[in-house]
This record gives sequence, C-alpha cells and structure tokens, in this order.
Amino acid sequence: MTSSRASLPSSCCIAGAGPAGLMLGYLLARNSIPVTVLEKHADFLRDFRGDTIHPSTLEIIWRLGFLEEFLALPHQKAERLSGEIDGQEATMADFTRLPTQCKYIAFMPQWDFLNFINAKAAELPGFTLIHNAQVDGLIEAQGKVCGVKATIDGEQQKIRSELVIGCDGRNSAVRKHADLAVQNFGAPCDVLWLKIAKLPDDPE
Repeated sequence: MTSSRASLPSSCCIAGAGPAGLMLGYLLARNSIPVTVLEKHADFLRDFRGDTIHPSTLEIIWRLGFLEEFLALPHQKAERLSGEIDGQEATMADFTRLPTQCKYIAFMPQWDFLNFINAKAAELPGFTLIHNAQVDGLIEAQGKVCGVKATIDGEQQKIRSELVIGCDGRNSAVRKHADLAVQNFGAPCDVLWLKIAKLPDDPE
C-alpha cells in the first residue's frame, strides 16, 4: 500500500540519524539546503552507543557557536586515559596538549548528544527528521539515483532527492541497495562493552 503522501521532495535525503547523519543534516540545512533525515527507530534511546564526545567533535560544536549550551548537559571529563601494564600504571592518551578549545574527552550518553543536535537542526527551515523510517530501496532514473523507497510508520513512501547519502551504519541499507562492495581492512580491534555501578566515592 502506498501512502497518499507517496512522493516527498527533498534536495538531499540522508539515511541514518546517528552522529554523522544528524550533523550532516544540520550543516546542510544551515546552508539553506532542504534535507530529510530518515531514522529507522522511534527514538535515540538504544544501548551500545558510543558515549565519548572527542575533542575534535567538541571543536566543531564550538565553531558552530553552541559549545557552552552543549556542555550544560550532564557529562564527565577525561583529560587523560590511563591503564595498567604489567603492574605499572601508564598514560595511554593525554589530551591536555591538543590545540583545541576542549582538551578532554566528554563522556555523555549519545542519545543526549543526538537530541541536542536534532533540536538545533529542527530550528532551521528545510530540515526534516522522520522516525520509524526504514529504507527499502533506491529510486533510479536514467542510471542515476534520485531518491529512496522507504517504509514510514508501516506505509510505503517515496522520497525524491537530488542526493542520497547513506549514514546508516555498518549494515547500511543504502550501500546494500546500491550494490556497493565492502572493503574490509581487517582492523584488529574489539570492544568489550558493559555496565557497572558507580559508587558515590568513585573517582571521576
């Protein structure tokens, strides 16, 4: 079944409202480019989200002019990261010498970060975020991608756009439907993610 709103126009359609998708959507709308961002989930409240806001990201937020407002959100700061190797404590990373406004990593739930960027983007004309929107395929004409087919709140719709950008993660639907090959670099990196209780007398 196709919705009566079957063809929604947009200059740019971004699949995925993670940090990359939302920030790109904000920057495009800030430059008066109509943009629609599609997010397959109903909200941003999901586990296994990176909770680190790095100095380079904080620098971008400062350059955009809302760092003070952003840092008013609950967060923790880490100027250095240390570890123990063979019984000896070692500094793994030291951010205090970086040529940035914020010389630390900020630990903040990613949903707070995404809600903040979305709120800023929503103030701009031409920005649209659609939740519960799953990309089902690409619209092609004369050998060119000109939009996406998506299921939005259970209804099939078409969003026509001059540019389609896949920011929908490692299992990207946009990449799959575009038949783009994945290049695996075999980076030997694993992350063990777990939650532990934080006691009142624990250090920062």
